[in-house]
Amino acid sequence: MVLDGAAVGAFVSAIVLGPALLFCPADRPERYAKAADRSDTVILDLEDAVAPAAKPAARGALADAALSPHHTVVRLNAVGTPDFALDCEAVRGTAYRTVMLAKTEVPEDVAAVRDVLGDVDVIALCETARGVVNAVDIAATEGVVALMWGAEDLVASLGGTSSRTPAGTYRAVALQARSQVLLAAGAAGVGCIDAVYVDIADTEGLTDEAADAVASGFSAKACIHPGQVAAVRAAFAPDDAEVERARALLAAAEHERGVFTFEGRMVDEPILRHARSVLARAQRS
Repeated sequence: MVLDGAAVGAFVSAIVLGPALLFCPADRPERYAKAADRSDTVILDLEDAVAPAAKPAARGALADAALSPHHTVVRLNAVGTPDFALDCEAVRGTAYRTVMLAKTEVPEDVAAVRDVLGDVDVIALCETARGVVNAVDIAATEGVVALMWGAEDLVASLGGTSSRTPAGTYRAVALQARSQVLLAAGAAGVGCIDAVYVDIADTEGLTDEAADAVASGFSAKACIHPGQVAAVRAAFAPDDAEVERARALLAAAEHERGVFTFEGRMVDEPILRHARSVLARAQRS
């Protein structure tokens, strides 16, 4: 299948990264191989998943690891923290060329990473109020291949206590941030990764949220446990009926000019792009 230029821009990061990314604490090297095997991309986390006292050991384990650079991301501590420079120094000694920058707030944060590490790909994690507000500028920054948003750090940056209601749904401010970061990524033609689902036992809730992520336009979703990967992959993989309908719709479009009717519904270019998205996801699954 040949995608138009806009579609290629929207899906390039997704092809590399997803659909299921799995965080793994960098100070647990015995888990590296399993995490990489269970996911599409493993995120070796030097930030929140590692206690301050364990960070030096985590950097040492990172340097000794030999995972595929094409399916490995390293999450760095935020620019301005004492650990940022040490994290970058650890990455410089590896073959990994994609990093996730925690608490990205301004384009200059991305530039700071590339000043140290050179021509690396950066996933900008917009997880503070400032980062979400500046997401459009961050997404357009050279080197950024995807955005990700985070709910708990965002709410903490606002002085709140929880991103979700007692019913388990996101509060309005979290939903706004989710949409804002997704729109910023789409406007820049880069991928967007949906935030983790922290209730590991709630497979039904994860399935619903992952399905919404697909329908909304996220290119991938992050996981915090290997048991979440299957649900995310299933949500992002269209079923046979969806694929066949998309193929039939695109085939019909080859013989039409402009707007036409297919199976009783009006079809125009946005609907055709939806169909191309289905086929692109099918190629990845």
